[in-house]
Parts: sequence; C-alpha cells; structure tokens
Amino acid sequence: MSDSYAARHYGERAADYVSSAVHSAGEDLDEIEQAVAGRGFRRVLDLGCGGGHVSYRVAPHVEQVVACDVTPDMLDAVRRTAQERGLSNIATQQAFAESLPFEDASFCAVLCRFTTHHWQDMEQGLREARRVLKPGGVAMFIDVAAPSHVLCDSWLQTLELTRDISHVRDYTVSEWVSALGRAGFAMQAMTPRRLRMAFSSWVARTRTPPERIQAIRSLQRAAPDDVRAYFEIEDDGSFTLDTVSFVMS
Repeated sequence: MSDSYAARHYGERAADYVSSAVHSAGEDLDEIEQAVAGRGFRRVLDLGCGGGHVSYRVAPHVEQVVACDVTPDMLDAVRRTAQERGLSNIATQQAFAESLPFEDASFCAVLCRFTTHHWQDMEQGLREARRVLKPGGVAMFIDVAAPSHVLCDSWLQTLELTRDISHVRDYTVSEWVSALGRAGFAMQAMTPRRLRMAFSSWVARTRTPPERIQAIRSLQRAAPDDVRAYFEIEDDGSFTLDTVSFVMS
C-alpha cells in the first residue's frame, strides 16, 4: 500500500490546505488544544494530518507530535511549515490510517480532524487509533456529519463526490457512535456544530474542474426546498454543513 487514490489526488493541493481558513481555525481546534494543554502528554498522534493545523496547535503543549498522513506532499508541507514556525517537536510519518506503523499504546492522545471521510475502511482506522492509544489517553475525532434525513444525506454525498472524487463518505452521528463503540472507545463528550462553506474556496481547495463546478451549481439550483433549507444554500452556492467532535477514552 505504498500509494493511494487520495494521496495522488491531494499531492498537488498540499499548500492549499496549509493556507485554508476553514482548516486553520475554528472552535474545534480550540477544543483540541484545550483537551491537550496542561496534561503533560509526551507523544501525540495527529492522524490524517492534512495541512498540519492540529499539529501546530498542540505542539507547544507536548513533547512530540507525530503528523501522519498518506500524502507525501502534505507531509513535506507540514515539515516546512513546522520549521518556519520553530516547532521542532513535530515529526512526520507516511501511513494509512487502517495500518499504522506504531506499537500498541504508543500515544497519550490520538487527534483526528476532517479526514475520516477519506478512509477506505473507517472501522479499521478506528480500531488502529484505539490500538495505538495509551490506557487513560484521550482521542478526539472531528468531521463533517451527514444528516440523518435520508434525502439530505444523499444530496450531501453527491455534492461531496462531485467536488472531490477521493471522497468516501460523511457518516451520520449514529454511524459514528456505533463505530466508535465497536472499536473499543468510551464516549466522554460530543459537540455538534454548524460550519459555513464559502463556495469559491470550497471548490478551489480541491481544484474541482469547471464542468463539475457547473454540475454542483446545477444540482443546488434544482434542490428540493427541504435540501435548500437544511444546507442553507446561498445564491452564490455557499452552504452550511453539520460537523461533530467526539471526545473519547
């Protein structure tokens, strides 16, 4: 598994995710930092690190952060940015979430933000996250949450895949809770949020081709009233998503 569809797809987009306003800020990042700060954690895993924003936030509070991703160019961007910011305790590791090259109970915390929807096998990735977490450690999973309303769920997955052909699935909260339990995690807290996506930057980050941008806009304009209301679709195509953060032990 030296290569992957997602890795090939995201390689040339690495810099866009380092600079992304959606990924570099937010209440969820504040929550991650608060969960780690002052805990005396030695080694922390940023699983599916993308542009490295979790790593940059928690690095001042721990001895070492391992930023792990399948995309070499993402890891190169994280290394450069960490060096520019003087964060010498960030290490990088290329790996699939479903097959982590770490020993059991290697990390005081496992932090995973906006990446699970790309995993080929969500449940195997969660089992691996549980395996490498120390007893008494903390795990946080943050991602887009699919609506429980079946029609809205179908529309979300369609728009996501049209925009980004490496998309696998946004999971509902109930799917998340069940999968986390099967992986051996115990729920400590769950926080739902709403996140506005500015359409122009949403498609620019993934460099969505013009014909697929047109397809998304066509679908949005033809969407049923229930769908338009749920996602708060705006005239320029901007819309609002559900996200959820899970704090686990």
